[in-house]
Amino acid sequence: MFEPVAARPAARCTRALLSPWSRLSLLVVLLAAGATCVLLFEPQRFLSGAWMSEVGGAVAVVLFAVAYGVCTVAFLPRPLLNLAAGALFGSQLGLLGAIGGTVLGAGLAFGLGRMLGQDALRPLLRGRWLKAADGQLSRHGFRSMLAARLFPGIPFWAANYCASVSRMSWPAFLLATALGSIPNTAAYVVAGARASTPTSPVFLIAMGFITVTGVAGALVAWLKRHKLRGGAQEREEVRPTEHAAHL
Repeated sequence: MFEPVAARPAARCTRALLSPWSRLSLLVVLLAAGATCVLLFEPQRFLSGAWMSEVGGAVAVVLFAVAYGVCTVAFLPRPLLNLAAGALFGSQLGLLGAIGGTVLGAGLAFGLGRMLGQDALRPLLRGRWLKAADGQLSRHGFRSMLAARLFPGIPFWAANYCASVSRMSWPAFLLATALGSIPNTAAYVVAGARASTPTSPVFLIAMGFITVTGVAGALVAWLKRHKLRGGAQEREEVRPTEHAAHL
């Protein structure tokens, strides 16, 4: 069966629209539009407590979590959202809303990157360091993402999209995000809940924990980067030796 001549332009147009680079372009446009909306319309204003009197406590937490997740996809910093969660809902409900929003936002970013960017970006992972990082995320997805969330030396959005380009599975990514985000998120939420008493021991402990994990995260990221570079260099040195042994 031959394809009708009239259908060929439509088929070519469909293939072009669904090509990896077209989908990657769509992803870039969506992310740029989201970031622009954050700058122009400041959606974080809706995370204030003005609307809480009109809805119930549980519903307010759910709505906050949804808004939190969408805002993180648009690159709004999570620390600000975590502080707002504590200020609005207190420590316990604020932590639930913040963790729910964190997992939702991470899942949205991971899904967008996996569907629209992975096919175009994976062939570009040619450098030694990029290949080593991709291998680490693909083979040890849960462990790597758990460390990235526990020690936030890598921006939240960057970890999401890097993971989406790798072979990491959905369950490993979401579970590691949920578990690994709890300590640091809890510290910010508690700080937000106790912001009215900045000299209280609880507030000072929370801020101290945030400082320590921030420094530790930067250190872990630096060490991991050098480890990946060293491992990649060793593999490159071994290959010529193995090739010469076969000759």
